Amino acid sequence: MAFGKGNEIWRMRKKDGRNRTFDNSNDLWDACVKYFEWIDDNPIIEHKPTQFGGGQVDIFVEHKRPMTKEGLSLVLGVTQETWGAWSKPDHDFFLVTKEVNEIIYDNKFAGASVGLFNANIIARDLGLADKKDHASADGTMSPKDAVVIGKDVQDILDNL
Repeated sequence: MAFGKGNEIWRMRKKDGRNRTFDNSNDLWDACVKYFEWIDDNPIIEHKPTQFGGGQVDIFVEHKRPMTKEGLSLVLGVTQETWGAWSKPDHDFFLVTKEVNEIIYDNKFAGASVGLFNANIIARDLGLADKKDHASADGTMSPKDAVVIGKDVQDILDNL
């Protein structure tokens, strides 16, 4: 649908883009701290129905909740792409995102180290791997050529 000639509705626009989620890095840090506090205050509850004394007993076990960037992004109301953009060195929020990323990494690594979290899942999430190089020194999987020694060397070895 075309607008009539002389329509200048575009002039009514007051600004470009949406409102900023956080005005400054202190506001972002405060929101991240609230997420950390929420993690501590809201463990994951596991329900374990158990037989005891001829009847069923309901046991509820609290498990520490791991911090995640995905969970943080949901709480902050931003996408992972936005968090990634804020994590670039030239962004105003870089120092906060760097520290928060390190806190989340440490939470996962330490939790997996002491058995609070599944070590295999956390290792994959953190990009950790136990790698073994099965290639030969030259980068191929080919066996090395046999070394042929001359008769003189063989005589010396035989007389040792």
